[in-house]
Amino acid sequence: MNSRTISNGILRALSIILGIGLLLYFLYQVRSVIIYIVIAAVLSLIARPIIRFLKRKLKFPNTIAVVSTMVLFLGMLFGLISMFIPLIIKQGRNLSLLDITQLEIRIEELINQANDYFTSHGINILEQLKSIDILSNFKAIPNLLNDVIGAVGSLSIGLVSVLFIAFFFMKDSRLLHNGLMVIVPDETEDRFAASLEKIEDLLSRYFIGLVTQITILFVLYTIILLIFGVDNALVIAFLCALLNLIPYVGPLIGGALMLVLTMTSHLDQDFQTQILPTTIYVMIGYVIAQLVDNFFSQPFIFSQSVKSHPLEIFLTIIIGGILFGVTGMIVAVPMYTAIKVILKEFLAENKIVKSLTKDL
Repeated sequence: MNSRTISNGILRALSIILGIGLLLYFLYQVRSVIIYIVIAAVLSLIARPIIRFLKRKLKFPNTIAVVSTMVLFLGMLFGLISMFIPLIIKQGRNLSLLDITQLEIRIEELINQANDYFTSHGINILEQLKSIDILSNFKAIPNLLNDVIGAVGSLSIGLVSVLFIAFFFMKDSRLLHNGLMVIVPDETEDRFAASLEKIEDLLSRYFIGLVTQITILFVLYTIILLIFGVDNALVIAFLCALLNLIPYVGPLIGGALMLVLTMTSHLDQDFQTQILPTTIYVMIGYVIAQLVDNFFSQPFIFSQSVKSHPLEIFLTIIIGGILFGVTGMIVAVPMYTAIKVILKEFLAENKIVKSLTKDL
């Protein structure tokens, strides 16, 4: 091996490293576009059964079926947005977001009432609360609202982009499939195509299962909040149900959100006789709903949709969370499902793979 061969090898290796680096940099710069494509792909997977129903049962042309499905999605989106308006107005009035002085007075009254109640039971929480500068944190709320308003423009661009991409994914179900096949070597194209078909089917069922899970929780939360007369029960229930998309962490955040919104909905009432009992009953109902979801809804939905044992799902989510945080927990199950399908197609005779994919 002469010096020219060694130099060419080094230059080739450096070129490959440089090319990979430039590719990663490019992907980082266009990460928002990649996110739009991923969201559009998820929407198209959820829409697949609806489009098939419209085409096969109602004999809709493909384009009309796609447009009807998108109109349905848009109607649901704008319906949800309209639901949030009363909650924002109500909470804005309750918390006096634009009147910091009034807000401090009402929070102090609530803290004093809570302290009187707990002091009568031998617990003094006022000293601990005094060490926490709670009220100053609320002064940042107007700035937060300004930031939210500033983000509306970006969200609008994102929404239009996602809808545009999703329309073509729905209209031509092979578009994403063909795009992925371009980067697959010719000798593995048939096997990868079979894997991709299976992955699309399982992920479509998985995302529909998630929608079913959220719907069940939404109904349970709504019933609980309506029973105890909490204002804007539908919106609060939807927010808390939606947070369950984040495995294990989401229910904790949802519980804290439901507790805060339940208490702030009754700020004008007595703490001991009204606010505290109502909040306790609502949280007991929340825990019961979570138990129903954890032990009945989730195991059944996930085992039926992605053909995986609940213990597999649990370990996969935990590992995803350890490696990539909250994002890893959210994408763990879809990624694990895709990997299982590919392994079954290419390593079907492996003992471990055979054990993990026996139900696929």
